[in-house]
Amino acid sequence: MAFRFRLIKETPWGRVGEIETPHGKAQTPLFMPVGSHGSVKTLSPRDLEELGVEVVLANAYHLYLRPGVEVIESLGGLHAFMGWRGPILTDSGGYQIFSLCNFREVLPEGVQFRSHLDGSLHFLTPERVVQIQEALGADIIMSLDECLPYPVERQRAEASVELTTRWAKRGKAARRGEAALFGIVQGSVYKELRRQSVEGLLEIGFDGYAIGGLSVGEEKALTYEMVEYTCGLLPKDRPRYLMGMGTPEDLVEGVMRGVDMFDCVLPTRCARTGELFTPFGKMNIKNARYSRDPSPIDPGCICYTCRNFSRAYLRHLFLSRELLAYWLNTVHNLHYYLELMREVRRALAEDRFEDFYRRFYQRRTEA
Repeated sequence: MAFRFRLIKETPWGRVGEIETPHGKAQTPLFMPVGSHGSVKTLSPRDLEELGVEVVLANAYHLYLRPGVEVIESLGGLHAFMGWRGPILTDSGGYQIFSLCNFREVLPEGVQFRSHLDGSLHFLTPERVVQIQEALGADIIMSLDECLPYPVERQRAEASVELTTRWAKRGKAARRGEAALFGIVQGSVYKELRRQSVEGLLEIGFDGYAIGGLSVGEEKALTYEMVEYTCGLLPKDRPRYLMGMGTPEDLVEGVMRGVDMFDCVLPTRCARTGELFTPFGKMNIKNARYSRDPSPIDPGCICYTCRNFSRAYLRHLFLSRELLAYWLNTVHNLHYYLELMREVRRALAEDRFEDFYRRFYQRRTEA
């Protein structure tokens, strides 16, 4: 079964669709938990299934360095290796190369860098990045791109767009398998460069399009402006993936601007620092005021954590550094994110997103 995207409904407030892959279907708009090393931190694949996760994100850069592509391929591919039966999207590693490595050199042929693990020298080309992701057996794979920091001069951003486009063309030419290949739109905060990037990628032709290079230091209003502008340039019959942005507000605002797919480490990372998401905003479970609180995190939540444990107990676990704390917190945070996306899809399908949007922000002022 090849990759397919079906647009089910389009409204002024967002889109409802369905992604079909060799490992199953997924409803959009969707949120993908991040499992960079082949594992969503603290959770098992069974946990993910019970939470209703439909797509997991893994990272080709991390898996390439450890345990190595050959190891994973010899053990039946990434699905078998990590015990996950659903769709997997792999990020190309471009962002990690540019953010984690102390040494990197961008060349027309590719990127030379030193591993953040042991300092070993590596060279990745657009062709090799596609080959790595195909060897891993991912359902959706990403082109190699150059992600720039903010602020950046226009001339530098233009050169980066041109390089990313050339790399995208080379990566597509190297594709051999059935995995869906997404091109990544760059251009920093310059609209004309975003348009140039989109036009270049459309000329090549991809199964989907990702919006990269945002939420790297610019003001949130500018981020959303770039998202809306870029989505307006992308074809309606292909999924749109906003990379690495994932506050609850980002999800809602992104959907309103035409985004179909999201990923972010935020819900799992915050779980490990004691920050819990609720409709009324974030709760810091470390606060002393919860030391005797018998209430669940969110009385309206039906996740396993909220159905069985009090704020006082969760605070005790976290301050005692009990491993159970990280699991329970992650279960809750991911349930919150996934339920938020289910609510978004229902609101769009039932033509009541405007009411949902108003209530979403109203509850955040009621805390």
